[in-house]
Amino acid sequence: MPADDTADRYPRPAPGPVRRGWGFLGVIPGAPALAGAPGGVDTPEERAHAGADARAGHPAGLALRGRAAGAAVRRPAATRRGGGRSGASGRQRGGGPRRFYERMRRAWDRPLTAYYLILGSGLLITVLGLVMVYSASMIYALQLSLPATYFFRKQFLAVVLGTGLLLLASRMPIKLNRALSYPLLVGTVFLMVLVQVPGIGRSVNGNQNWIYLGGPFQLQPSEFGKLALILWGADLLARKQDKRLLTQWKHLLVPFVPVALMLLGLIMLGGDMGTAIILSAILFGLLWLAGAPTRLFAGVLAVAGLIGFALIKTSENRLSRFACIGAIDLGPEGECWQAVHGIYALASGGWFGSGLGASVEKWGQLPEPHTDFIFAITGEELGLAGTLSVLALFAALGYAGIRVAGRTEDPFVRYAAGGVTTWVTVQAVINIGAVLGLLPIAGVPLPLFSYGGSALLPTMFAIGLLIAFAREDPAAKAALAMRRPGVRWKTMRRRVKKRPSGER
Repeated sequence: MPADDTADRYPRPAPGPVRRGWGFLGVIPGAPALAGAPGGVDTPEERAHAGADARAGHPAGLALRGRAAGAAVRRPAATRRGGGRSGASGRQRGGGPRRFYERMRRAWDRPLTAYYLILGSGLLITVLGLVMVYSASMIYALQLSLPATYFFRKQFLAVVLGTGLLLLASRMPIKLNRALSYPLLVGTVFLMVLVQVPGIGRSVNGNQNWIYLGGPFQLQPSEFGKLALILWGADLLARKQDKRLLTQWKHLLVPFVPVALMLLGLIMLGGDMGTAIILSAILFGLLWLAGAPTRLFAGVLAVAGLIGFALIKTSENRLSRFACIGAIDLGPEGECWQAVHGIYALASGGWFGSGLGASVEKWGQLPEPHTDFIFAITGEELGLAGTLSVLALFAALGYAGIRVAGRTEDPFVRYAAGGVTTWVTVQAVINIGAVLGLLPIAGVPLPLFSYGGSALLPTMFAIGLLIAFAREDPAAKAALAMRRPGVRWKTMRRRVKKRPSGER
């Protein structure tokens, strides 16, 4: 390139005094001075201003190049008043809550949030329930001339088996879940029919819904009917949605609603209205997810309300349970004994409870302290803090299930996750509402918390399904793959650049 061309394109600055300047590696002799840099000032005023700028956090050597050499440095007014540092800290204080909110929002929106919520809340509820079963059942076991750990050992065995089912369900592919839905439904219906056979079925607390297995073990097939209806209904509705048949009423209702009514009829033959309510909630939840119109819900709810009113009116036991809603008196014949003593247990707990194992109501005053009313014993021994913790865990589990159902593109996953979430949350609301005196006592256990292997095993399998569905999300799959040791090591190796020899 010619010299005159270079001079035209890159004019040289006017000659001036040459002084020391600052570079990235220190003082460079002969470099032009930069305004505000300590190495490029000569007068005491400039040195004072440069030192104040350095103390206030202004980096040296960032002044404009066009400033004349040796010119006085004009500092901002806020810095001269000494308010620069306080102003910066005030901006940080003002932005602190916003930054914290944004950080929490980003953490909440991560791909693995639902996965960890389901896994963590499910395991915490199960472990805390195991502790409370031991505390609430020891006195009842001694009254039956049994070891104090009798019910705890049975529940621990159920937890071990349920953990195996949870791990199995969390690793099963979705195609296998869909293939097992039909055998599970047929097997459950067969067992529910056997319940009504004399000599095979057994009645417990007035409900004919148990099968004796020998020794201390018995089975309640209606608990598995909830899981069977969810898996079979999700597969049926997903196949019809793929064929775009759910816009027609006959395909939306048949054969899903008749099969659900058959299960409800078998349950009501045994007199278990609480389980029938849960199954009805699952039915309505799946229909709502399938896009059923509002008028259909209105008609079905009207028919269900009439049938429920007739069943309640013709049974003195069910009618007395509705009469005990919000009761604070035992009643003339003690018909509200359980409801009132449940309130007594919650009221005596206070903020932090009387201590683990120190319940008074479990000494024969409160019936079913380790099954239907274990939440009352939790409130008495762990107080309001313990009960709110249990509610928070169920709320986290319900939110995670809704999130899984809402973010998936697979219709089977959407229906199955929505059905499981409806099952767990509605059953928890009915149980806790009965203990608080807000709902009638329906005789349903608190999911994952109350004593009972027949209720625990299918529920833990359902939680395993939610975990598997959360893992199937593409973003969650990528995040989990990055957490593998081999992948992380290879990734780190790619990021680290090879340094030249001798460089530290």
